[in-house]
Amino acid sequence: MIQLGNNPPQEEKNSWRRQLAEFVKANQHELAALAWGLFLEKGESDDTLGIDLKPEPHFVYCPREAIETLNRNVENNLREVLGIVDNHNPEKEVLIIGIGNDQIKLIQFEVEPTPPECFEQVATDVDTLIKRLEQRMSEQIKY
Repeated sequence: MIQLGNNPPQEEKNSWRRQLAEFVKANQHELAALAWGLFLEKGESDDTLGIDLKPEPHFVYCPREAIETLNRNVENNLREVLGIVDNHNPEKEVLIIGIGNDQIKLIQFEVEPTPPECFEQVATDVDTLIKRLEQRMSEQIKY
């Protein structure tokens, strides 16, 4: 492939996906604890937990309306994502939308122990978990 201008090679453009997957794998229990803690704080909601990599990796909420708008803008290519969001069970699984390079990456996993048990085991508050995990993301994900 020939690159014109300052465009990074495709592999470099997509390395954030690999780095994010590695981060999630290394921090599954704390991410599960965070997801459950945020669910407890927010209750039933149309928002999905997200990780936005710009300008620095940080957690965000992705409103369902924004996901639906994006789906319309990409000719309904995100129907599967909407189905996963609709059927998400926060007591058993973690769902996070990764956002980088004008792309999204859906992260969904089940963890043992369950997210409520992970939250109980970490024995800390949501704000502390967010700070800890965002610090690790900044160290591990080079975007």
